Order: sequence, then C-alpha cells, then structure tokens
Amino acid sequence: MNEKISDLHLLLIYLTGWEEDSRKEPGKKIFRAWKGYKFETLDELQEKKLIHNYHNAKSLILTDDGKRKAEELKSKYL
Repeated sequence: MNEKISDLHLLLIYLTGWEEDSRKEPGKKIFRAWKGYKFETLDELQEKKLIHNYHNAKSLILTDDGKRKAEELKSKYL
C-alpha cells in the first residue's frame, strides 16, 4: 500500500508542477511543484532520488528519474 501512496504522490506532484529556468544552472530547465504533501512520503521520494526536497523551501524539484516515473504512472492510472 505504501508503494501505491508514494506513486500517487509522485503523480500528483507531476500533474500540479511546472517547468521553469534553473537559478543555479542558467539555460537548464527544472520541474518544480509546491510541496503540500505528507512529509514522510516526500522523504521517501527523496530517498529514491525522484525529488529534491529542500526543507527550508515551499517547493520541491522533480528529478529527471522522477519525471520519467511520473509519466509512466500517468499512462498507468490516467
């Protein structure tokens, strides 16, 4: 059940996120989302290297692997 919850959190992050220019690497795009989700699940997604969760920020960054997995989940669930 935890795996499904984690997957659905990742999918929601993807569906509600947006792409923007990176502040650290000009010319590179990043995928950002607000982090209004269960902290334990966000920590789990970060451990799997699917997101970068900065604890002092209101948003998170979806990694390339996270974006790929979220696109697979979108095909599966939607």
